[in-house]
Amino acid sequence: MSEHKFKGELEEFSYALGLSISSNLIQSGVKTIEPGNFMLALEDIYTGKEPKLSPDQANKILQEFMEKQQNGQGKENLEQGLQFLAENRAKEGVHETASGLQYTILEEGDGEKPGPADQVKCHYHGTLIDGTVFDSSVQRGEPATFPVNGVIQGWVEALQMMTTGSKWRLFVPSELAYGDRGAGGAIGPNCTLIFEVELLEIV
Repeated sequence: MSEHKFKGELEEFSYALGLSISSNLIQSGVKTIEPGNFMLALEDIYTGKEPKLSPDQANKILQEFMEKQQNGQGKENLEQGLQFLAENRAKEGVHETASGLQYTILEEGDGEKPGPADQVKCHYHGTLIDGTVFDSSVQRGEPATFPVNGVIQGWVEALQMMTTGSKWRLFVPSELAYGDRGAGGAIGPNCTLIFEVELLEIV
């Protein structure tokens, strides 16, 4: 990290605020901007100048641009996911259900299988197909408890096939996960997801 001397608290605060806003934008899916015009808008607002766009114009531009970006990203994610699943289903040990869910059994338990109305306690580690981690109870060091029918469709299906004590790796097509909506910044539209799921107990 490079050293930089700020001239007073306001400069330091302003830079920290910029870092926070940038991080939040990236998390919400805004991967790139043109910094000059971003700064120009801030300057216009904070110096009382007449904005170069009306609020209605700005909202319309934001909505249309984000929709265009999302549609393009969704198509790319869908194509990459379909290719990944097509290659993955040919690998040894990979099973595929009628819905398109793929899984491998890492450890086989000997307990009961949960039903749709049951609550379960699980450890899980979720990644995109490129290995990016988006959620992990393992990294948090705390298993999660939730109703079987309260999670994504791929999990609902898999959990009811798993015996307590089992550990499976799930390859979840986008239509059995978050579909074209995505889920936050990390999980974009039409993303295929990979989970390692350990079914600890029915609670």
